[in-house]
Amino acid sequence: MPSVGLDILMFVLIAGSVASLVYWGAVAGAIVRTGRLLPTARDGIAIADRTPPEEKVCVVVPAHNEAGNIAKLIESLKGQDYDRLTVVLALDRCTDDTFGVATEAIGGDHRFEIVQIDECPDEWAGKVHAAHCGVTRSTHAKGADVYLFSDADTWFDPACVRATVALANDRGLDMLSLLSTLDGERWFEKWVQPAAAFELARQFPLLRVNQGWEEQRPFANGQFMLFKSGPYHGMGGHEQVKRAVLEDIAFAQQYKFRKLSSGLLMADGILRCGMYGSWSEFVRGWKRIYTESANREAKRLKRYGVRVPFLNAGLPAMALACGVLAVVLGDDATRLWAGLLGFAGIGAWVLAVGLMLRMSHAPLTQIPGFAFGSFLVGRIFRQAGRDLEEGTPTVWGGKSYVRKVADGKNGAPNVEGEVV
Repeated sequence: MPSVGLDILMFVLIAGSVASLVYWGAVAGAIVRTGRLLPTARDGIAIADRTPPEEKVCVVVPAHNEAGNIAKLIESLKGQDYDRLTVVLALDRCTDDTFGVATEAIGGDHRFEIVQIDECPDEWAGKVHAAHCGVTRSTHAKGADVYLFSDADTWFDPACVRATVALANDRGLDMLSLLSTLDGERWFEKWVQPAAAFELARQFPLLRVNQGWEEQRPFANGQFMLFKSGPYHGMGGHEQVKRAVLEDIAFAQQYKFRKLSSGLLMADGILRCGMYGSWSEFVRGWKRIYTESANREAKRLKRYGVRVPFLNAGLPAMALACGVLAVVLGDDATRLWAGLLGFAGIGAWVLAVGLMLRMSHAPLTQIPGFAFGSFLVGRIFRQAGRDLEEGTPTVWGGKSYVRKVADGKNGAPNVEGEVV
């Protein structure tokens, strides 16, 4: 390569190395700072040991065709070490044997109750209506001090309920949500899921989500939402977000708008989840999540579709190339400073991704796959933007939805006009 061309290439690679060092160094610092300042759900065990919670807790599980998952969830709930616990399974228009599997798994345990739902009104989103029915149609939910809404594809550590109720009390929260520890058995769970989850965490940093309501960036995870019953009923319960495709984000927005306290913490293995059973479900699910988290803005989704692979794979690739070329082709001076910059840039990326995987209970062997997964995550963003522009409906939980751009008024979150 001519010297001028090589000089230009090295300049570009050096710039990428510097950018990688600065960006991923900042990410690593943010992860360390988050771990130092925020507890995890597992830390709630020690809090519960010191100050045992006494609230009556009702776990409500909306489930649509979950025959393959619900038995494992039931067994984990039966094994909870908290004795003031009841469970309502809200089976929503199931066409598989969810009822039979659930009934067999429950056995004669009187703490469990099944509510069967035959239809969903047009003005309600399916999961939201099922959760609402779980509260309003069950006897177990009456008189509960705390409602805990969870998904059927989750699994609870024996101390989960006790720890999270104690943690919510200790932090003075009206609502506590957890980022579950995700399973990593399938190829897309190993290579794509970490990049997908990281991008959501980048948009909603835990430290911002857990700030006071004035500075808070509201977010919650529907896999686990714990509500104190008074504020929950006071803000209108699930009926207040009945049209929301993602009721978790809608609840977080409502709590911020009403100046109620909410928090989001890492589960730290105390709650596990296998989100999707196939690649097609994975893509469909994350498109739904990203569309709502981006406030249904197609341009933003497409912009993220370019940014994610560039930051997560492009910058570290440039840093690695800079370090290698400096060693192979550079003179003594170039090898020294350009090589150091290049390897520092890739080192910062490895450190940040490694810290993120460790926080997620994922093996460090998944670090190389993070770059590959980021290209697929970028594609999911671009597809979500295209679907939004073309009005392509989302089919989820037995209903079809066409998302429209939100139009909140006077600072109030808008959850209207989403269900077709």
